[in-house]
Amino acid sequence: MISKDKFQNEVDLIITNAIREDVGDGDHSSLSCIPEEATGKAKLLVKDDGIIAGVAFAKQVFAYVDKNLKIEVLIEDGAAVKYGDIAFYVTGSSQSILKAERLVLNAMQRMSAIATKTRMFVDLLEGTKCKILDTRKTTPGLRALEKWAVKIGGGENHRFALYDMIMLKDNHIDFAGGITKAIDKTKNYLSATKRDLKIIVEARNLEEIKEILKSDGVYRILIDNFNYEDTRTAVQLIGLKCLTESSGGINEKTIRNYADCGVDFISSGALTHSVYNMDLSLKAV
Repeated sequence: MISKDKFQNEVDLIITNAIREDVGDGDHSSLSCIPEEATGKAKLLVKDDGIIAGVAFAKQVFAYVDKNLKIEVLIEDGAAVKYGDIAFYVTGSSQSILKAERLVLNAMQRMSAIATKTRMFVDLLEGTKCKILDTRKTTPGLRALEKWAVKIGGGENHRFALYDMIMLKDNHIDFAGGITKAIDKTKNYLSATKRDLKIIVEARNLEEIKEILKSDGVYRILIDNFNYEDTRTAVQLIGLKCLTESSGGINEKTIRNYADCGVDFISSGALTHSVYNMDLSLKAV
């Protein structure tokens, strides 16, 4: 995974670009009717049930817009919330609060939805050794926030991007001329470029599982779109040689069954690409 510093750099870029996109040469709605010296107070009002996420991000946004804004946090990231709860108060320049409002709400509404869905999956896996993973199926430009939300919800992050882990999927394997060739070429590439990256290889059937197992150096096998019976067989074949991951259309109705097959991880793109925003609002007090 990427370092904390690199992750923070991604978050900083999101804030900078989002404020550029939204504010441009000025928030003329506020500039036209609110005096520069005016101060005020607003509350983050929860209008849904779920898991709150993005409070720490909101603090960064407010600090970016105006370092003099004061935040009083009442509910921290990862806590269960209900309709009517107040997550925090922000006090200071009225113009600054309004300048930051939309970015804070857009981010927190989506992050909270992702954290809520992730927590549901985590709860469904309780009592098993299996952990839920996100994927790269994220909103372009917002990956850091969406993966952050998965962590807040109790899930785990898969690779962040194409550069921090090797993942040989069906197209890589076909373009490379087969599984063994793809693995051998990958190991040669890592040796030649002096990179230390973990290798995950996707299998489409049990015969591919057997072929992958002939090669050393594979960190995890992605058991993709298998039924329950074949998943159990794959787990038995793999044993302790490497870690296992199930994926492919797994949802809240099927996730426990796949976990009970003995896999170490289940990855789900739905954590980030199929959520409905939590209803939040920033209201003047």
